[in-house]
Amino acid sequence: MEEIETFGEHKARWMTISTDEYESMKSTLEVLSEPELMEQIKESRDDFEAGRFKKLRDLLKESL
Repeated sequence: MEEIETFGEHKARWMTISTDEYESMKSTLEVLSEPELMEQIKESRDDFEAGRFKKLRDLLKESL
């Protein structure tokens, strides 16, 4: 998304986005504003990068 910067007199600008896009943006902002969720995401990324994960097919085999 392009950042809009204006100087001097205020000039109203708007854009139209779909309801789905708006809801997605709201959800993203909610997650980004929750420190606990952000910490869980960081830990998950660290686990993945360190190879601490199981493939879905392996999990499915274990559950049978």
